[in-house]
Amino acid sequence: MSPGTRGGVDMASDGPNPSLGVKLAYGSGAMAFGVKDQGFSYFLLLFYSQVVGVDARLVGLALTIALVFDAVSDPVVGYWSDNFRSRWGRRHPFLYASAIPTAVAFGLIWMPPSGWSEWGLFAYLLVLSVLTRTAITFFETPSAALAPELTRDYVARSTLLSYRSAFQWIGGNGMTVLMFIVLFPAFVTTTIPNGQFNPEAYRLYGFIGGGVILASILVSSLGTHARIPDLHIPSDRSRQSVSEAFGEIFAVFSNRSFLAIAAAAIVLAVTAGLSSALSVYISTYFWGFSSEQIGVLTLGIFVGAFAGALIAKPVSGALGKRRGAIVLGFIAMFGTPVILALRAFDVLAGDGDPTTFWIVFTVAQFEVCLTVCMAILIASMIADISEDVEVSTGRRSEGVLFAANTFIGKAMTGIGLTIAAQVITLARFPTGAAPDAVPPEALQRLGLIYIPIIIGLRLLLLVVLARYRIDRSGHEENLRRLAASG
Repeated sequence: MSPGTRGGVDMASDGPNPSLGVKLAYGSGAMAFGVKDQGFSYFLLLFYSQVVGVDARLVGLALTIALVFDAVSDPVVGYWSDNFRSRWGRRHPFLYASAIPTAVAFGLIWMPPSGWSEWGLFAYLLVLSVLTRTAITFFETPSAALAPELTRDYVARSTLLSYRSAFQWIGGNGMTVLMFIVLFPAFVTTTIPNGQFNPEAYRLYGFIGGGVILASILVSSLGTHARIPDLHIPSDRSRQSVSEAFGEIFAVFSNRSFLAIAAAAIVLAVTAGLSSALSVYISTYFWGFSSEQIGVLTLGIFVGAFAGALIAKPVSGALGKRRGAIVLGFIAMFGTPVILALRAFDVLAGDGDPTTFWIVFTVAQFEVCLTVCMAILIASMIADISEDVEVSTGRRSEGVLFAANTFIGKAMTGIGLTIAAQVITLARFPTGAAPDAVPPEALQRLGLIYIPIIIGLRLLLLVVLARYRIDRSGHEENLRRLAASG
């Protein structure tokens, strides 16, 4: 079989489109990243700062340092999997190898040892953050890189990635619902009246989350294993020098559309990280919702997430991916900032007010729908860049492309978490305080600092999305050129 072929079929051909079973298996793997990402973004800052007692700035520092290791591991794994040759293809060996290390490292991070100093706990968090992030890279990057190979159709890629997005939300959001509806209420005691502040709840969360991660990685890897003969086989690069390898990576990163979409992904990830990290603070302290109300709010997010996944295909077909993402991003600008301002100036009531709750519930589902659809369209745009890069370089570099996206998601979400820690500090938010012990001035400061930041990020997202250049006709032209050269 010659280099640059896919299972004996010229790589310019589409090959068989994925069946429903393959779509479900492929998508289910995103549950692992969803569990890890939601845990890191949603609970980790609260757990280590308010429950364990580590300064919020140290928590942010530990997570930021861990990202330095991601800056190396993500492109290395992406490039490695692009050029790896084995009887199980170039992606699946990485998928299988990641399962146990990711599950174990994630579980342990929620079980910090008792009696350690603050700096000892900082070191514990740092080491396990590095291990978790590195281990998930060996799954997430090669798994994401499979999408452009499973289908080359412009709209079908949005459909395939909709499954991935839906399962990511099922994993991450499902664990959050479990926490608020089951675990937190179950760990209410006479000495800890709010289960959100009971470390045993997080310990059990680590056990369950690790199990879900292990199962989802194995199901996805096994479920897509049969497609290995249809996937691209790289040429033998055994004699390639280090400078040539970095030259390939540079060629990918210099693609103009990639630079635009990378900038958009950075802004989107920072926004998501900031929003996720502050969401527990906003729900618990700012709105005064009970654990049960937060559980219902989080449960309802499933509706918004599935709606976003469902509309991705028609939006992609009717508006195109770039224009669709810009339109959705503009609409999403109105919602959370407005209701936060209304609460900050006492137009909306706090303390778990039922009317306020349903207003927040409605806005949240609408924004989740738009955000999920935007994320799918952006991921699908990255998949389309793979042929654009192939036209100019003659090489398929999906792993490098999606490694950059994976790193952006992890790194910038972490940066968003770090910004959230600074917002809490600037708001002079008390550490370890019960919801009724937080001064109203601190709540108002929290809202008024957060609002301009979130609006500015969303405006910036629209600006950078406009720089993306590959539309449907451009993608089809790339396919024609590859077919002619193949």
